[in-house]
Amino acid sequence: MFSRIIGSKPDHPMANMRKARELVAELADAASLKALEQSVSWLGSISETKEFKLDQRFDLVALIDQGAKSHQFRLAQEYIDALRLQKNYESRIWNASFGFWKTLGNGYLDCIEQFQAGAHVSASMQNNMPTIVGRTLRTLSLQLKWILLRYGLVESRIWHDLGRIYAFAEHRGFAGQRVVIYPGLHGESSAQEEFLKALMLTMSSPDSLPPAQIHIAERVIAHFASRFALQLKVMPGCHFFFDLSMHKPPARITRSISMGPMIRFFGPDDAVQGLQDLIGAVGEKDGVPEDINLGGNFDKTTILSVLTHLKLYWAGKPPLRSNPRRELATRITIVPHFPEILGWIDMLMDSNSLEFNDPPASESWIVFNVSDGGYGAIVPKIMGDWLQIGSLLAIHPETATACRVGIVRRLTKDPYSQHRVGIQILGNIALPVKLATSENFPASGASERGNAALLLSDKPDKNGEVAVLMRAGSFMQAQSLQMHVRDKGYLLSPSRLVEGGKDFDWAHFKVSKQN
Repeated sequence: MFSRIIGSKPDHPMANMRKARELVAELADAASLKALEQSVSWLGSISETKEFKLDQRFDLVALIDQGAKSHQFRLAQEYIDALRLQKNYESRIWNASFGFWKTLGNGYLDCIEQFQAGAHVSASMQNNMPTIVGRTLRTLSLQLKWILLRYGLVESRIWHDLGRIYAFAEHRGFAGQRVVIYPGLHGESSAQEEFLKALMLTMSSPDSLPPAQIHIAERVIAHFASRFALQLKVMPGCHFFFDLSMHKPPARITRSISMGPMIRFFGPDDAVQGLQDLIGAVGEKDGVPEDINLGGNFDKTTILSVLTHLKLYWAGKPPLRSNPRRELATRITIVPHFPEILGWIDMLMDSNSLEFNDPPASESWIVFNVSDGGYGAIVPKIMGDWLQIGSLLAIHPETATACRVGIVRRLTKDPYSQHRVGIQILGNIALPVKLATSENFPASGASERGNAALLLSDKPDKNGEVAVLMRAGSFMQAQSLQMHVRDKGYLLSPSRLVEGGKDFDWAHFKVSKQN
């Protein structure tokens, strides 16, 4: 009887706060992956225990949040910095990191729902609600980021929670109130800023960035969050909209948009000028200003590439496709990796028969649209873990007689767990050639000597240049090359490196025929 009157103590190892602190303290010296996995377990069990009072629930979630901070930061850096992780280990890091932000968000969300349900609230908890809401929104933004790092499908749950939690902050009157979300540098924010971080990341075309650049974009967006705009009606600097009630991702404003009381308009506003200033500052030095936290060390070229990308997608008008797309249903055979591409194209060009075997690395993809500049394709099942932004492919349409070469520029997952890719086609041919320096390449009798490469141009452009695809590290700005094409020799004078990938250099050369 008395337990019904005074309330029973929760049946949980962390019901005693002193014991809870001891359990979290034990994780300080543990390996980060194990510590984060244990934190996920604790957070899940706290959410499942409904007997916790609001004050105690918040204290426990905040305790685990603080105890796991160094571990999640360390694992995030490892995930971003590592060029190649073993698949099982990569999956453990991703699952632990995404799982941490999801269960942490659920823990703070439980506090908000308990508050909304009319739980007894102390004065201190009343004051803590802007912090709790800010932390909840931040966990949703970071869940979004981890999904994007794997080019996965963003769950409608995230848009639903973003909308309802921000609407709660507006209803309570503290959406724009800046508070200390977390102690320390860069810890002050507001519900509106945290809300806009997720929306602006989504509208920055992250599906066309490699993982490290998605991370940089997220950090730059966090830096400029206080300069973004959020309005109840269309205003200059607000190019996008989000419906708090629709459980759908944000989108760019169009003429057909239906107005409603739950629609919020947002955009970069004054951050565009800040971004331009930052591009200038980075261009003058080898890094970013000290007040910007990128969460890692990145080279100047990579940082500028991300900043330029953000400038393009934050603009009032969306970037236009260089070539119109046409709906088309067909299949393409693709082969990844430069060495395999060279061998496959050689085989296709030497074959006198329509019957030949595709290499073991080949895959069959379904094209759903095409333009002169590329393909949109569906990957029904990924056969390996090589597919990523910047991957080089040889492409053979089922009705074509020749191969083309392309680069994966976009990568997303659709509701059917299929990956959709955008492929940029390089050049208008893919012709095997031999390259060598002048001293290693005699003027005659050299057709079988030199390094294999692919000529991507059927004739010089208006500048007298041709495009060549070479092995990674082959292009040197001060070194001319001899090119042998079908028993003819040409002199190539280096012009510029268009792009360097993991296994290729895509370069332009001035070309002249040898005597």
